[in-house]
Formats: sequence, C-alpha cells, structure tokens
Amino acid sequence: MKIFDLELFDTHYYIKRNTIVEQIQFDNRTFYAKFERIDEPLTPLLFEQHRNRQFVIAAPLLKNNRTNYLVIEYKGEEHKRFRHLVRHLFKTMQLSDFYIYQGKDEERVQVFIKVEQLTLEEADAQLQTLSDALKEKMTKKWKCLPSAALPEAYNIVTLPYNTF
Repeated sequence: MKIFDLELFDTHYYIKRNTIVEQIQFDNRTFYAKFERIDEPLTPLLFEQHRNRQFVIAAPLLKNNRTNYLVIEYKGEEHKRFRHLVRHLFKTMQLSDFYIYQGKDEERVQVFIKVEQLTLEEADAQLQTLSDALKEKMTKKWKCLPSAALPEAYNIVTLPYNTF
C-alpha cells in the first residue's frame, strides 16, 4: 500500500497497544514492545483510522535484513529549524529522494530517505553519517532507523499523519 509518497513493506504492520505485548531479549538487553505484529497487509481503512487517531499504526523498515528507507525522527521545539536544516544539508550532500512528514503532533518530524535495498549494517552506517552532520548544527533530539542496536520488532516506524 502506498502511504503519501512512501511504498513501505506491506506483508505486515504493527498496532500499538496500551499494555506490553512482548518481551524481547536482544544483545544482553530486554525490550518491552507495545506494538503488536499483525500478519496482514495494511488497508486504506486502517490508515484512515490511524490518521484520525483511533489507532497508532507502524510499518516495518526491514525485510530479510534489508531496507528501502532511512528514517530520521525528530521531536523537539525547533522542528521548523530542523526541517529547514535537513533540506539544506541534503541539498549540499546531493540527496534529493527524501520526504518530510509530520508525526503525531507538530513537534514530531519524520524524514524518509529513499534508498535501494541497503543491508541493516549499510543503513546504520549511512544514518550515522547523516546524524553526525546534523549534530554539527543542532542539539541531538532525533533517532535514526533502522538501527543495528535494536531488535527487528523495534526497527519499525509510526506512519506519518500529514505532509508538510
């Protein structure tokens, strides 16, 4: 299913629950997942319910340890400055295939960078480079996905709510 300009993996999706759904052991750490995996394709109705805030839906970023998108999620009061900085930085880095969306509220910005089937390790390395470049200009208030430091069930992204 196409969501705005994004073509995310559609074999399954995740829905946020009010309680812990799963306890995941990963790399000597314990993660408590509140997103439940649903092994069905996402429907347009579910996406509309997400946009109307009836459910919080997330999509997987990995399939067979590969990704089509690098995601930077910013949350902070300088969201307008962050959007401007991302556009400028990506222009200087000659990155043109990216999309910027609004997350759950105005202070959440989601940047999706289209890539060609990168492995998790390659994606992690590219995101580190981008994050380091952003850190030179702003205080870090973002996270990068997918990440090799997280289990697969945490390498998911909440679907955007609006475009900018």
